[in-house]
Amino acid sequence: MIHCLTIENFMSIRERQVIDLTIGAAVNDNPERYAETWSGSGKRVPKVIALFGPNAAGKSTVLRAIQHVTWFINDSFQFGASASLPFEPFWGGEHVAAPTTLAVEFAGHERIFPALGQNRSAFVTDTRCRYAYELQIQLKEGRRTVLNEALYAWPSFAKRRIRLFERNGAGDVTASTEFGMSKHKAVLKQILRDNASVISTLAQLDHEPSKLIQQMARQISSNIFVEKSAFNEPAMLQFYQSNPDILASVNKDLANVDLGIRSMSIGTGSQGLVASFQHEGLSRDVPLVLESHGTRQFLYIYPHLAYVLKNGGIAVIDEMDLAIHPLILPEILRWFYSETRNARNAQLWMTCQNASLLEELSKEEIYFCEKDASGATEIYGLKDIQGVRRVDNYYRKYMGGAFGAVPMIG
Repeated sequence: MIHCLTIENFMSIRERQVIDLTIGAAVNDNPERYAETWSGSGKRVPKVIALFGPNAAGKSTVLRAIQHVTWFINDSFQFGASASLPFEPFWGGEHVAAPTTLAVEFAGHERIFPALGQNRSAFVTDTRCRYAYELQIQLKEGRRTVLNEALYAWPSFAKRRIRLFERNGAGDVTASTEFGMSKHKAVLKQILRDNASVISTLAQLDHEPSKLIQQMARQISSNIFVEKSAFNEPAMLQFYQSNPDILASVNKDLANVDLGIRSMSIGTGSQGLVASFQHEGLSRDVPLVLESHGTRQFLYIYPHLAYVLKNGGIAVIDEMDLAIHPLILPEILRWFYSETRNARNAQLWMTCQNASLLEELSKEEIYFCEKDASGATEIYGLKDIQGVRRVDNYYRKYMGGAFGAVPMIG
């Protein structure tokens, strides 16, 4: 789970914005909506984070920051050697040439640590600890490259923060013994590029801690892509066919959300995989192309939700409410609140335009994005606004402009 996200000079975000999800110890309402950040921390964060605001206010930018970090950790070694990193700064004045900063604090398994005098079996359990990953991108000689990169951890066997590694703009990497990098250091110096992550590079050398960090990053499932095309129908159908348990799950949920569909089946046609739908009261199956936009949208985002609910992780969904009925959206949120369905405390980050969803959320789950006169995005949580009570009608107050982040018409 992510418990803090810092973004600076990234797309529409100019000044440093810190999204600290930590929930105060005195908050006892709706405990099923919150989860402990890491083992024994006593700190909690929401399982659902919803971003509201006008069109082009920067909501998707927040999600893109998460996905860009994920892409950089996992796939940057495969990026073109001379290519400029796809991290766009704020396009205004001196910020075009200023560094971009993205930092994520998250909970992850302790098992990335090699033995080094410790009992290795202690790190193959589900014990989780706090990590912090920091990345700075610079503009240098017409290309965007790495200025700084670092990874820190607070494992249970240490009394303080451990610097797992730090890397500077010259490509020099300093690592702790706990990161177990010593035998790879000479090769790393030769192959580390200025547009690739230390983690992504070390993973090519079978460095086990880096590969485990990548496994954590791959638990982020998103409908936002950096170097890939958008999720398409053939890919969606292939996913459902390859995961019969998720196909069975979506069939159950299609009926529960009352879309009039009894079940979906995947078969093979002349052009590849095809989906057909059995509807109540119809004598023939309906092909996917004739299903409603809302049904197709539900089917597109469902694999991301089902994957993290089953395995743990984070679903990052842009325009969660696009073409999905507002009565269905609260049901999707309840999946994340359920101790049975979300036994691994998966987290959902989503952007929304449908303000009626505010009636279903607690104030710790609600964040707003708003642009100032210069076009820069400000991000703030409802919990940070003075005077907001839990008994308030958030929908009515938001639509009345009490919280800001509404379009100015006229």
